[in-house]
Amino acid sequence: MIRRTALRALTTVAVTAALALPLTQGAQAATPNTAAPATTTPAAVVNSDDDNPFRRMELDGLRADFQFMCPTGHCVGFWSLVLTKDVAQQDFDGGKFFVYAPATGEFSFFLDTDIAVRTVDHPGQVRLVDIEFMRSHPRVEVRYGNPGQPDRARVVASATTLM
Repeated sequence: MIRRTALRALTTVAVTAALALPLTQGAQAATPNTAAPATTTPAAVVNSDDDNPFRRMELDGLRADFQFMCPTGHCVGFWSLVLTKDVAQQDFDGGKFFVYAPATGEFSFFLDTDIAVRTVDHPGQVRLVDIEFMRSHPRVEVRYGNPGQPDRARVVASATTLM
């Protein structure tokens, strides 16, 4: 139990650090648009397709999303994949969401708040950030069902790396 908690904490720190460095450098270089309305958030200013790591992927049921996370009071921006509205509004009952690479049978994780988790219960919790996993597998799927039987689970979304 302690070992699993320590591994989860270490994974979260590693993901946060890996995502934070290049994105905070980009955020520091971005200058706010003074002509923008007062309701503009920093994410709208920094949100640029130039640094979107998912732009060379074919997404089905997923969309790239840029947001900020403030784990220790220091905010960092990061890209992730989330379910599209039409997929998230479907009925899901009796299973879990998980990330699966069908070619290799490997699993990845979601980022739930600031914790890396293997499964989530609700469509709004689906947030993929493991860019290396997605790039190292030709197709990654978000499935819903029993992670112990991934071949029987329903494919709800996918990301295919374009070569």
